[in-house]
Amino acid sequence: MKGLLVDSNIILDIFLDDPNWADWSESALVKYSVHTKLYINSIVYAEVSIGFDRIEDLESALNNGGFHMLEIPKEALFLAGKAFLKYRKGKGIKRTPLPDFYIGAQAAILDLDLITRDVSRYRTYFPSVKIISPFGN
Repeated sequence: MKGLLVDSNIILDIFLDDPNWADWSESALVKYSVHTKLYINSIVYAEVSIGFDRIEDLESALNNGGFHMLEIPKEALFLAGKAFLKYRKGKGIKRTPLPDFYIGAQAAILDLDLITRDVSRYRTYFPSVKIISPFGN
C-alpha cells in the first residue's frame, strides 16, 4: 500500500470525540499508520477546519495526528469532473462536483486506499479504490 487517504468524517470522529465512531476511527488510523502514511487533501482540510477556531490549532492537531497534505493532481481533477458528469446523467441533483468526487478521484489516480464511513458514492464512482470502513472493506 502506497498510502492511505483519510476522509474528513474519520478525522472529525476523533477530533469531535464522536460517541459512535471515535473509537473505531482512532483504532483504524493507529493500525494503518504503523505501515503507511496517512494523507489528506485540501478538500479534507477545509471540511475538518470547521471544528477549529484558529488555523494554528488545526495545523497542530493534523501534525500531531501524523497527517500529510497532498495536492490534488490535474488528472484527479479531470477524473472528478468525469465522475460528476456520470452522477448528473444518473439524475444527480447537485450542480457542482461534490467533495467526495475530488477525494475519490485522487485516491484512484494516486493508487491510494481510502478510509471513510461514506462508502456508497466512492464505490459507485471509483470502483478501483480500495475502501476501508467500519462496514467491511
